[in-house]
Amino acid sequence: MSTSNSAGNGAPDAGPPARLASVDALRGFDMFWIIGGREVLLAVVALVAYPAPAWLEFQLEHPPWELHTFAAWDLIMPLFLFVSGVALPFSMSKWSAPGRMKFYARLVRRLVILWVLGMAVQGNLFEWDLAKLRLYSNTLQAIAAGYLIATIVLMAFPRRGQIAATAALFIGYWALLEFVSYTGHAAGVIEPANNVAKHVDQLVLGRFSDNWHYTWVLSSLGFGGTVMMGAFAGMVLKAGRPARNTIGTLAVLAAACLAVGWVWGYQHPFNKYIWSSSMNLWACGWCFALLAVFYWAVDVKGMRALAFPLIVIGANAIAVYTATHLFDFGTISGIFLDHLTPRLGRAGALLDTAGALLVPWLILLYLWRKKTFIRL
Repeated sequence: MSTSNSAGNGAPDAGPPARLASVDALRGFDMFWIIGGREVLLAVVALVAYPAPAWLEFQLEHPPWELHTFAAWDLIMPLFLFVSGVALPFSMSKWSAPGRMKFYARLVRRLVILWVLGMAVQGNLFEWDLAKLRLYSNTLQAIAAGYLIATIVLMAFPRRGQIAATAALFIGYWALLEFVSYTGHAAGVIEPANNVAKHVDQLVLGRFSDNWHYTWVLSSLGFGGTVMMGAFAGMVLKAGRPARNTIGTLAVLAAACLAVGWVWGYQHPFNKYIWSSSMNLWACGWCFALLAVFYWAVDVKGMRALAFPLIVIGANAIAVYTATHLFDFGTISGIFLDHLTPRLGRAGALLDTAGALLVPWLILLYLWRKKTFIRL
């Protein structure tokens, strides 16, 4: 891992070299919820409605596995993967044939670092106990897998081939879930502990597999599809067409993904835990829509000042994602607020959650002021 004082670096968490503010803002919007935005929102709502409305609490949690539905909270991981793909067309265009070996070296370095960071934040690496270690169990590792697959697709195929390969990732993963049986289990069964993706995880990862109902190894095909969808969005932005055309294209792609994902969901139900292809397309549709909105607001209408708090987060997204998993920033803010918040009732809960969010944001602001962007 290294730092850069340059605005553009082409890293998975660093946006296009041109540093489109909308991409950083969208990435920051995603990270905002992870680093404490959810708690702040619930604390704000509690000032006027306590307990929070059931519909809001539902949208801010992952729905139970068996419901086969989708909540707003389910969008966070797909959006992280999608935005990592947006940078690919920009960063890869810098590498001509003579510089390919350097590109490959950087790619391998990124993948290794992302993998190790994933084990650190969610794979129990720092417990130094092999019995607790999980090799593949985190969003950063999903980004690494998706990034690798998308890079191969972009380098191996022309545009039509890239579209065909992306479709093959979605359809191929669906086909594996739908038509492949394994010992003692029929094909097409999708249950928390009984599906072919979970079976492959147990075969490949063994005692180092995730004990939750999430799946990873076969689901990497879907991760690759998500990153590729982001790459297509990056191509739209990179084309340099008039803003109206760019926004229109993103909107059409959003509508198409939402429509196909919704219809496909009747046969192949939504399930974020196994990254079902219908859920993936549905999520990508919202990702395209959000990118269109952020591009219009930040880069076209110039609402950069309004988006600045999010841009600060998005400029060092992977760094803050890792840090908030490894460190308790609420403890730091508690040094200043713990004796005050109990005296303020529900407003104290808001102050407590806002303080826990403000600490990492101030660190990110310092990095921003120093033009330091931690990259892989």
